[in-house]
Amino acid sequence: MDLKKLITKQGMKLIQDPRVAKLMQDERVTKALMQAFQARSKAQKSFDEMVENAAKRLGLVTKKEVRELKRSMRKLETELKKANKASAKANKATEDD
Repeated sequence: MDLKKLITKQGMKLIQDPRVAKLMQDERVTKALMQAFQARSKAQKSFDEMVENAAKRLGLVTKKEVRELKRSMRKLETELKKANKASAKANKATEDD
């Protein structure tokens, strides 16, 4: 069993425990959990920004640039398919004449 499945299984056991359910009803606990999740999110965002800045300074491609390039490529591929269909349709029309 891999680590992710093990953690998920143990987490499900904890959630089903009545003591944990009672603890989760405490406003202080839920507030602390929310703050922990927000702190993790802020740390991840900060880390991603530092990596992006380092990549730019080193002349490397960033995730954002790759994402934009993929989006542009999908758009161009769609346009190419449409153009090919239109061309095939026009060729067929000229052959029929």
